[in-house]
Amino acid sequence: MAKKEADIEADIKPVKDWGETVSLMEPLLIGDGSRHRAALTDLALELAQKSAGFRRSLPESLLSSLADLVRSMNCYYSNLIEGHDTHPVDIERALKDDYSKDAKKRDLQLEAKAHITVQQWIDSGSLKGRTLTADSIREIHRRFCELLPDDLLWIEDPITKKRLKVIPGELRHADVEVGNHVAISPPAVPRFLKRFEEVYGPLRKTETIIAAAAAHHRFVWIHPFLDGNGRVARLMSHATLLETLDTGAVWSIARGLARNVDAYKTHLADCDQPRRNDLDGRGQLSEESLAEFTRFFLTTCIDQVTFMERLMQPDQLRARIKLWAEEEIRLDHLPPQSGNILEAVLYRGELPRADAANIVGTGERQARRVVSSLLEQGVLTSESTRAPLRLVFPAALASRWMPGLFPERTG
Repeated sequence: MAKKEADIEADIKPVKDWGETVSLMEPLLIGDGSRHRAALTDLALELAQKSAGFRRSLPESLLSSLADLVRSMNCYYSNLIEGHDTHPVDIERALKDDYSKDAKKRDLQLEAKAHITVQQWIDSGSLKGRTLTADSIREIHRRFCELLPDDLLWIEDPITKKRLKVIPGELRHADVEVGNHVAISPPAVPRFLKRFEEVYGPLRKTETIIAAAAAHHRFVWIHPFLDGNGRVARLMSHATLLETLDTGAVWSIARGLARNVDAYKTHLADCDQPRRNDLDGRGQLSEESLAEFTRFFLTTCIDQVTFMERLMQPDQLRARIKLWAEEEIRLDHLPPQSGNILEAVLYRGELPRADAANIVGTGERQARRVVSSLLEQGVLTSESTRAPLRLVFPAALASRWMPGLFPERTG
């Protein structure tokens, strides 16, 4: 610990303000007069329609259960982009305080739990009306980092090899270089975040949808924090889409970005490039690259909504769950008639406990046994012993119930 503290002291020193002007990150928006604008507006409208249609197709009682699973999926893919592979099954265990004995795996479980805790806070509406503000960005970072184990709060400067401590919610005090991009000087970060908020904060809904990709890139271009910028950017984008599209948190762009991670990172790097010629906008950075990233971003969102729509098709979902239940009954892991209870819950959205006996058809005692088994398996939940039964989507069963959501766990 003494060594770590010494490293902190060695790196706390004044950093020069190079006087960068906020015009360096223009354009911040794809304006109405841009030749790219019409196509991007069409994509934004298509996304809004598909997202709204998908949410409307889901029973209200399934929304929270599906959002819980998507939260784990979002966490898994966002961390995977950073090179941290913590499977949703292990994430689910961490949420129940069941941690690996391996210190590194335990740290990654704690990291995943921190991510989910922050997203749950976002999904509850805590950032409504203020998502794209400097204070909210710092709060996302603070809430995430303050839950991390100490070993994950240290980074090494690739040039000086000094160890630097990441302080939750604190803007960086050191110069950074990401790939070929030399980020703005630390003293310039507050004024660039102020400009970021001035531009993106007051936008109307359609404008915000189109600008979500631009805000995502310009945030990582500013690189406000020593570490955690990628995760904060994706949580910020999630919060932006959650509010503007009223997604219900039942789909995630992180899965699409992770599955196309090379294209994602290439687009981000391309957006760092200066304007190419007189046809490439009027800002310091390339408008064409920003438009291409926006197209990629919106198309990825549409693809993810489409993917979730297919997974949640009632007939197919019901068939997959019923097949699983039949196999569990044959293996004597579930009592007979368990599939009928699950099917009723799926059909109705939620099932009053008093109706279970009629569905089972063999009396109240057997109905209670079936319900208890399904609760123990973690596929049903209820707020109390008298409250209606609702479906749960356990990560351990995702490969059977919702194939393709994330890879099967190996090892």
